[in-house]
Formats: sequence, C-alpha cells, structure tokens
Amino acid sequence: MRKNSMFFLGSAAGICLTLLVTGPQGSQWVAAAKAAANADTYSQLNLFGEVFERVKSDYVEKPDDAKLVEGAINGMITSLDPHSRYMNDSAWREMQETTHGEFGGLGIEVTMEDGLIKVVAPMDDTPASKAGILSGDLVTQIDDEAVQGLTLEQAVNKMKGPINTKTKLTIIRKGKDEPIVVSIVRETIRVKPVSHHVDGGNIGYIRISSFNEQTTDELKSAISDISKQVPSDSLAGYVVDLRNNPGGLLDQAVSVSSAFMTRGEVVSTRGRTPEETQRFTARGGDLIKGKPLVVLINGGSASASEIVAGALHDHKRATLIGTRSFGKGSVQTIIPLGAGNGALALTTARYFTPSGRSIQAKGVAPDIEVLQEVPDEFKTRSETKGEASMRGHLSAEGAEQTGSQSYVPPVEKDDKALGAAYNLLRGVTVNAGVPASKTAVPN
Repeated sequence: MRKNSMFFLGSAAGICLTLLVTGPQGSQWVAAAKAAANADTYSQLNLFGEVFERVKSDYVEKPDDAKLVEGAINGMITSLDPHSRYMNDSAWREMQETTHGEFGGLGIEVTMEDGLIKVVAPMDDTPASKAGILSGDLVTQIDDEAVQGLTLEQAVNKMKGPINTKTKLTIIRKGKDEPIVVSIVRETIRVKPVSHHVDGGNIGYIRISSFNEQTTDELKSAISDISKQVPSDSLAGYVVDLRNNPGGLLDQAVSVSSAFMTRGEVVSTRGRTPEETQRFTARGGDLIKGKPLVVLINGGSASASEIVAGALHDHKRATLIGTRSFGKGSVQTIIPLGAGNGALALTTARYFTPSGRSIQAKGVAPDIEVLQEVPDEFKTRSETKGEASMRGHLSAEGAEQTGSQSYVPPVEKDDKALGAAYNLLRGVTVNAGVPASKTAVPN
C-alpha cells in the first residue's frame, strides 16, 4: 500500500513539475516524453503490421484480407466496453432500418454476454414474444450454427431476413436442464413504440416499449387521444410504463421527457474533457398540463428509459414505482466511416440526471418498490443482473448495484406495480406493506 501511495504521489508531483518547468531544459524533457510515447505507439502498430503479414503469408489457407482487418477492428473495439462496436456496411444499414422502426426479423432485443447472445427483451406482439422467448435467454445456435465466435452484428444479421422465412434458435434457459429449440417464422417487424388505453374511465395508460424515430410523435398522438376520451376535469392522471424498455435514441429520450415538463434540464452528457459536456433542456411544454404522473420502471428499463425516469423524478414531476432500473449510463455516438465502410458505435460520454447523478452500473431507484408475484416457471428468469454484471462495463462512481426484478405479469389484474400506480393516482394508500425506497433520487 505504501509503495502504491508513493507511486501516485510521484506521478502527481511529476505532472505539477512539468506544468511549472520553464526554459530549455524543461522543454527538452517534455519533448522527450512525447517522443517516447509516440515511439511506443508506433512500435505497437508495427507489431500489428508484422502479425498481419505473417497471417497473410503463412496461414494454412489463404485468408481474406478484408475479413482480417474487420476482425482486428472488432477485437480492438470490443476490448473497450460492452456497448462500443464496429458495424460493417451491412450491419450499419440494418441498424438504420431498426431506428426507422421497420425491418424483417424476429422482434427481439439482444446483447452479447460471454460470447453468447443474451435476450434483453422480446418486443411486444412479435414472432419472438409469441414463440415464448424470455428476457435472459441465451442463444447458443442460430440455424445450427454456433453463436460463439460471431460478433453481435453478425448474429443479429443471421436472425434477420426476408419475411415468411424460418429460422431456428437453440436456447439455454436457467432452470432448464436441456437446451430449448425454437423455430420462428420471420415477419415484418414494425416497431410500434407506443400503445395506450384508458383505465377505469379516468386514468391514461401509456406504454413506451422503445425509443426510435417515431416514439415522440406516437406519444403525442396517444396523449391527444386520451384527452379526447376523458374530459380534463375527470382525468386523474397518467401512467407511463417504461418497464423492459431497452432504450434507443437520445434525442427521443429528451423529447419524450419534454412532453411532461415545462422547463429545466433533462440530461447532461460528459465526455473525456470538460469541453465535451452537453446539456439538454426541456422544450415544447407539458402536454398533460400538470396532471399527476406515475412512471413504471424495472430491471429491464435501460438507457433512454433511465434518462426519462431520472429527469421526471429529479424535477419531482413523476413518482417512480417498480424496481431498480438496469443501470446503463453511457452514450454511444454513431460515427459513419465513409461509403462502404460501415460505422462505429463508440462510447463517448456518460450521462447524468438533472441532479448531477450518474446511473452507470447503479440504475434508478424507484420511490416505491413493488415486487411482482412470479409464477414458479418464471422464477429463474425474473431477475435482470443489470449493467454492473456486464464484463468490461464502465465503472460506477461509488458502490455499484446489481439489477432487479424484470418480470411483468401478462394479465393486468395480476400486475402489482400497475395496480399500485392506479391506486396512487386515485388517492388510495399505495403498497403499505413495502416501504418506499430509502434513496429518493437516482443513485
């Protein structure tokens, strides 16, 4: 411990000395240090070039140069964090289709974990959800081809394809001794990010399942439709359901938050240097005109969902009910790499709620924690481990938090969190048996 302390003190003193040194000797020292750093970088690049040439000339079969380079790029990017990735031209086009909200496939949100494809959540009313795919399932094979060794984009591209074609997934599910094989027919996936209805004649329920380019417009339409069905003086309030919403576009998270706020900061992003800090504020006004608002979150609420929940909570605009959210507090910038070269999704910043809290590897804590009653067959898959469990994740500021329950009952009458939200808006004592979260703000 003493040795480490001396090392850090020495480094700190060296930095101060460098800043304060003037004159020829100081300049020479700085130049020498820069030259040494550059020499080390060039040495590593020379090593890469040597390995590349050796593989080209000596590998048992003639390799494809383009595949070698793409593999090297993938290796470099995936060594950073779980959310940075390189997309070749095909994968880049696929991603653009997804953010537009329409593509041919299964309707499944996935991530990579330990070389396998892990299901974050099946999208509502899609082939994947109809086939019984569950959050937390691990896909080991696609059409009898092992997923191990594929990149996330390669695996996703194999699951996508022309409509009315069939694909076969081999799945490992916790609690099951044998792999599960599921055949699914691809359909045109039109991601409808917002659905809504009126409950009991006086509460507007709005479910936001993803944040794509259509989300804000559909949210505005939902609010307009509810206001036409229920006179303002009879409307008790709104429930916005963000459970198992894996996130999406940052600008949509900002505009969705703005739909419920009259003013104030929604989120800030902070990169490597202070100059890269950006602040996003509410615009457009409160479309529900100050009506009471409850937001539902759980262990599957991630990224853009957490931005919305954090902003509305910090401004005391909404009460959060459910369980702790996923904890993805980083921002990925999409960097196109020129015609035919695809794009880079690079983690460039952490985001912070209006109170200045980072939710990275911690999540957003609800005001009122409500646990669902989980049927026996789902108990092994009712928890989401969260960002803190992902290998290579960005570290948290302070103690990290594991994930939480992500099960949502398929029948509304069994949904305890939704029932608590309705009761709160109707003035009924909520969840008296479960204390409110000790932490009133995201932590």
